[in-house]
Amino acid sequence: MALKKDSSVLKAAIFATGFSGIVAEYILSTLATYFIGNAVLQWTMIVSLMLFCMGLGSRLSKYIPRHLVWYFLLLELFLSMLVAFSSLMVYSMAAVSAYYGLLIYGLSMLLGLLIGLEIPLVMRINETYEDLTTNVSAILEKDYYGSLLGGMFFAFVGLPILGLTYTPFVLGFVNLGVAILVFFRFRSYLPSGENIKLQSLLGAGVLFLILGLYFSNPIIQWGEQSKYKDKVVFAEQSKYQKIVMTQWKDDFWLYLNGNLQFCSIDEVMYHEPLVHPIMQLHPMPQRVLVLGGGDGCAVRELLKYSTISQVDLVDLDPAMTQLGKENQMLASLNKGSMHSKKLQLFHQDAYRFLEEERSRFYDIIIVDLPDPRSVELGRMYSYEFYNICKRKLRKNGMIITQAGSPYYATRAYRCIEKTMASAGFTTLAMHNQILSMGQWGWILGSKTPIDKEQLKRKAQQLKFEGIETKWLQTESMQLLTSFGKHIIFERTDSVAINKIHDPVLHRYYLEGNWELY
Repeated sequence: MALKKDSSVLKAAIFATGFSGIVAEYILSTLATYFIGNAVLQWTMIVSLMLFCMGLGSRLSKYIPRHLVWYFLLLELFLSMLVAFSSLMVYSMAAVSAYYGLLIYGLSMLLGLLIGLEIPLVMRINETYEDLTTNVSAILEKDYYGSLLGGMFFAFVGLPILGLTYTPFVLGFVNLGVAILVFFRFRSYLPSGENIKLQSLLGAGVLFLILGLYFSNPIIQWGEQSKYKDKVVFAEQSKYQKIVMTQWKDDFWLYLNGNLQFCSIDEVMYHEPLVHPIMQLHPMPQRVLVLGGGDGCAVRELLKYSTISQVDLVDLDPAMTQLGKENQMLASLNKGSMHSKKLQLFHQDAYRFLEEERSRFYDIIIVDLPDPRSVELGRMYSYEFYNICKRKLRKNGMIITQAGSPYYATRAYRCIEKTMASAGFTTLAMHNQILSMGQWGWILGSKTPIDKEQLKRKAQQLKFEGIETKWLQTESMQLLTSFGKHIIFERTDSVAINKIHDPVLHRYYLEGNWELY
């Protein structure tokens, strides 16, 4: 019976370490995405590198000939400290150095190496209690089951509720709890005279974790603040993204995953061109779909039109729309538009919403989504996406999308225009010099066939009579639709159409001249 209990303790330990190991991979992947960018690349590289180092750790485990319980306990103790303080180390490094990427990848390699040592050691300890076949299958089974629970924990509890501040400490306590459990069950297997040392180390480990947990939030806030030149007044890690607002005097800036979305000083220079030209060009806009735009500023501009009967806003992140509703600064900026009776919110992936919604059709679609810096975001700028949008538009329907910068990411900008045109839209390229963002652009598309030059002339003659605007006027439209001689666009004719099965846009975007930004 005692032997069976010993074996059960080992299996419980490997279940817990499987849980901890997979969540550690996800934490480092999320940190890499947040600090470095390009989610697909970071998740691919971090997970692959950790798995490789786990294999290396498994190989190195053969060089531990004896005192297996002793080494396993030291391993768990070291892992608990390393995992628990991983976020704090990365945020602290980001505050003082530009080499935080090396730290993230270094941590992923070291954690993978240590995790890889665990399973072979437990198998070798457990071979005393079970034959080879049962031993291998039971240990691997518990490790994989723990990984499943860890993935569910990270997706539904860790990231959206505990965030990157406290989730690592949950893992630290899990690893340390495993060490304490194994110590009390197997202390008779330890080398003579080592019990007192290990008890002291485990006690110190508990103390360090408690202190780290207590001071973690101030340290994270300090590291977060170091990324921004102005005071951080709001920061939240939602299930989908890191939302940060900073403030200087009476003005504030909104950032998603470290990327500036707008500044209150000049946001009208972005939102007015996004909304008013397309609204003026349409003969009678009544139903409008906004994809993204959870800050409510685009909706604010739409509600200036009495013809509007309904605005559907689709934003994946409920935390963003909640911020647009309840944050005092943002609600003041959007003039309470998120509380309008004409507005209906949908918290769903924009692509899936368009695919699955059968009964709703629109006069205008406004795409106010983040830049296409990843394959996932590139879907929202694809040939297939624009085809679906075209089907969802009524007669005389029109679409406009923010399209990044025509100067910082010229090939990406031209790719969006070419892709929209390939879906059957007559396109109109627009751009504006926004103080906080530099040159930024939009692509407008008309479902009704019209000569491009005629569409451009109509846009340049818009009057905006009866509509309150702070910046936009007829003269502004001359600037928005004029690019001068296309010296900067000379080598962009060869850009490909962005398709889901051939995603080229994110590469064009990342290859842009962002060092000039």
